[in-house]
Amino acid sequence: MVRIDSEHVDFRMLAALLDLDLVIRDDDDHAFYAQFNQIESIKELVIAYRRRLPVCGVIKSFTAIAAEVKRMFVRPDYKKQSLAAKALSELENWAIELGFSLCVLETGKKQPEAIALYQKAGYRITDNYEQYIGIDNSVYMNKPLIVKP
Repeated sequence: MVRIDSEHVDFRMLAALLDLDLVIRDDDDHAFYAQFNQIESIKELVIAYRRRLPVCGVIKSFTAIAAEVKRMFVRPDYKKQSLAAKALSELENWAIELGFSLCVLETGKKQPEAIALYQKAGYRITDNYEQYIGIDNSVYMNKPLIVKP
């Protein structure tokens, strides 16, 4: 697991692959969601490598107490190997180090594998937040972070 920023070449490649996947899943709604997924100036990214192929995830400040999880992506040929769960755990640990006590995220109903990952990791579905209020395809989730002794 490597902590990087948004300039890292592997992250840029994964972000492009994720965007291609989301264009297909989101269809006509993609432009709406894309405006909230800009990657410039993101400082807290995690990349995990499996046989030199990367998996990514991002956290960014959402509120004074909450970090937002974004841009989680595993290449299709590396799914079901616990890589996303490990990357998510690392992001949560980093969020704790940065002083956050809550992680929030938004995903889509057309991403059932993402919803399952987050629920397995202890996230619960709650009301949509800010820009996603009233958006039927959006699923908002959060998880209190527990500081480990």
